[in-house]
Formats: sequence, C-alpha cells, structure tokens
Amino acid sequence: MSTWIKTRMIAFDQRVDGAASFFVKHYGKTKFMVAMSKKAQYLGLEGLFLKGPKAFIYFFIFYLIRDTILYIIIPIGFAYMAD
Repeated sequence: MSTWIKTRMIAFDQRVDGAASFFVKHYGKTKFMVAMSKKAQYLGLEGLFLKGPKAFIYFFIFYLIRDTILYIIIPIGFAYMAD
C-alpha cells in the first residue's frame, strides 16, 4: 500500500513540475522566498530593502504568514485536538 501512495505522490509532483517536493523540501517556502533569502544573506536586510522596497515587503509578509501558520496556528490546533 505504501508503494502505491509513493508512486501517486511522485506522479503528482511530476505533473506540477516538482513544486510539491520543492515546497516540502524548503519547509513551505516559495521559490520567491528562497531567492529573496539568498539575496538577504549577501545584501543584508537594509540593502535588500533599498534594492526593492516592494519585493522586501512581499518577502516579509510571506515569511510572517508562513511562520504564523507553522509556529502558532498548527500547534494550537494540535493542542486543541489533544484536549
């Protein structure tokens, strides 16, 4: 049964051009977020903001939403289900 599920998941990942495995591998980051993270590492946050304020705001909001879901909403949901 597990090989059937695995082959189905691989087939789905291939249909979406590897987006599903990328999403899981990078813990919910989009390709934009990964690229901006690399830029932030070598430019610094201030340099990144000065290079493109609009892109920096999107980057910040994406991380804020992702981290809120991962570290606040999901654990509260698990705690609620445990009671």
